[in-house]
Amino acid sequence: MPLNQPQPASRREFLGAAAFALAGLAAMNVRLGAQEAPKPAPTKRPPNPFVYKFKIGEIEAFSISDGHMLFREGLNLMWPEADRPVMKDVMVLNRERLDALPLYVNIMGLKIGNEVALIDAGFGERHPNPNFGWMAEGLRQVGVTPDQVVAGFLSHSHSDHLDGFVDRDKPAFPNAKIYLLQEEYDFWRGPNPDFSKSKRDKKPLPGMVKTVCKNFDILKDQLVIVKDGQKLFHDAVEVIAAPGHTDGHACFEIRSGKESLVHISDVVHHHLLMFENVGWTVAMDHDPETAVKTRKKLFTRMAANKSRAFGFHLPWPGIGTVVAKGDQYAWVPERWSWGS
Repeated sequence: MPLNQPQPASRREFLGAAAFALAGLAAMNVRLGAQEAPKPAPTKRPPNPFVYKFKIGEIEAFSISDGHMLFREGLNLMWPEADRPVMKDVMVLNRERLDALPLYVNIMGLKIGNEVALIDAGFGERHPNPNFGWMAEGLRQVGVTPDQVVAGFLSHSHSDHLDGFVDRDKPAFPNAKIYLLQEEYDFWRGPNPDFSKSKRDKKPLPGMVKTVCKNFDILKDQLVIVKDGQKLFHDAVEVIAAPGHTDGHACFEIRSGKESLVHISDVVHHHLLMFENVGWTVAMDHDPETAVKTRKKLFTRMAANKSRAFGFHLPWPGIGTVVAKGDQYAWVPERWSWGS
């Protein structure tokens, strides 16, 4: 065998050398902290999806769910009573639950530059019911601070619309002017608010009036009386008087360029009922007959114009279109996605 050539190793020598090498590698791994391949970072998921961004022309808009309500009275909240069997048939046909009526609470936000407007404000973050008061967290998710909110449009003064403008007995949005119709302010401030036409339970009403007046007192330096047809927030939001649900109930049309959207507030409370028959009313309406007239007028206009719409109490995110369906109407939700 030539000199300087490796000599063949015995099986014992080979195994011994291999064991020594493996032991050396193990010791090195301990010293070097076992440099494993880096683990992939956990997938970032979107936050709990109760904030939805969209556009109205050039306006940045978002729908924030402030929570949801479930009325166990079900169709007993709906009038006229004689039509409830027909209402039930409609609900069954559309596979809707009959044991309760769900109501969603959708807050619309509008952003122009660094300024934000809110249409209604929900129940408020301090509400003891965990199903209510999500708006403040939603605003934080979209990076809006309370001082950026410069306008608040109050459709009417029921708790799910007004209370969120107040936080711990102080204004929740100190820089905001809060716009409402004269008729709404006068109703609650009157010596004897008239609920005689309403089908709602009358027992809670004195406490409701007291709470509204307290909130008005806290917000007194921010409340601004507006008129039907008035344009505000960079002329992007037009006030539409829509009485019936309350005396001074209002809707709002948002315009940017050639695009528009009508915020229908509490003109409807269910995505089937009140579209299927505009004459059906809910117990919470202060003046059901006037509410029906308002709904007919607004729906006729919106169906003719093919207007986009936003429903405060319709399934989140509450964006869709009111379309004619024979001599009645239907709610057609707008297709949406999280993609940009």
